[in-house]
Amino acid sequence: MKGNDQSAKPLLTNREREVFELLVQDKTTKEIAGLLFISEKTVRNHISNVMQKLGVKGRSQAVVELVRLGELTI
Repeated sequence: MKGNDQSAKPLLTNREREVFELLVQDKTTKEIAGLLFISEKTVRNHISNVMQKLGVKGRSQAVVELVRLGELTI
């Protein structure tokens, strides 16, 4: 059966999760980049990848959806 796959891939990569956990703490793109030692462009890429996965427009919609799915806690 397909829907019962124990090795189901998590929705977010570890890095995407880190980015969004910092986002909900009101960190700016620049602050997140500094904390994770990545460029601001990379931070924006992670955010837009997650928005695409979720089919939402905007960071706040992505956060709401991740919380709803139980992927993120505020």
